[in-house]
Amino acid sequence: MKQQFIKWFHIIRPGTLSAAAAPVFIGTIVATQDNSFHFITVVVIFIAATAIQIASNLINDYYDFKKGLDKENRLGPRRAISEGVVTPKAMKHAISIVIIIALLSGLYLVAIGGLPIIIIGLFALLFAWLYTATPYSLSYLGIADIFVLLFFGPIATVGTTYLLTDSFSQTSFWLGMINGSISMAILTVNNLRDIESDRKAGKKSLIVRLGKRFGEYEYLFLYIMAFPFLWMTTSPRLSYMIILAGGLLYLKLRKTNGKAYNKMLILTGLSNILFVIFYLLDTLLFT
Repeated sequence: MKQQFIKWFHIIRPGTLSAAAAPVFIGTIVATQDNSFHFITVVVIFIAATAIQIASNLINDYYDFKKGLDKENRLGPRRAISEGVVTPKAMKHAISIVIIIALLSGLYLVAIGGLPIIIIGLFALLFAWLYTATPYSLSYLGIADIFVLLFFGPIATVGTTYLLTDSFSQTSFWLGMINGSISMAILTVNNLRDIESDRKAGKKSLIVRLGKRFGEYEYLFLYIMAFPFLWMTTSPRLSYMIILAGGLLYLKLRKTNGKAYNKMLILTGLSNILFVIFYLLDTLLFT
């Protein structure tokens, strides 16, 4: 049992889950500023968001294997099916279980939030599927970035705040744009690492189209954009430190090659949690 748990823990790619968790944290913090907090609702939101992220990871693993994209010289994280850790049938079962968890938790949230939550939930599951599963997958067309920005950013933050306050928050929207930008930076690192294999596979990411140097500048730009987004909110202070953190990560990215990009993925993901910490401190100390 312990070995099974460890095996599936690695398969779900826990290093990516900060992209789902961070915007829920931000949306919750904004809601608490209006004295609105409900523990069970927050827990269910986390379950739903995490389940959708895990489903996306498992679907990506399954369909990249089906398309024959997991080669021996792969630079990215180990893939479960191609390395024989699990069978395709077991992966399909896991995908079904995780989607059922997302749907069941979503039913609770729909009972609270109504039609807006139905729309968000259905489109989130559709995005998880379209990201890699179809012949016209978003990741292969090079348009996944905008969906990552929105679903791991303002849609998640505003949706969380809405469920807790029954109102739409501009502050939650602008802070969510920072979460989404950092998630886009994660995707940028992923695409920088895989630029050669993506080019051979016909995966037309922005970096395949425009080059490695563009990807590095894009990464820096995504952190710099935190400045106008924060300026649109109510007097944050420490939160501006995320721009400095992004600049330091950019300098590290410029020196990164090969499998070292995997460490950059983790560090970039952690910067999303760092931003949550900065904003939480702003809320506790200055509001």
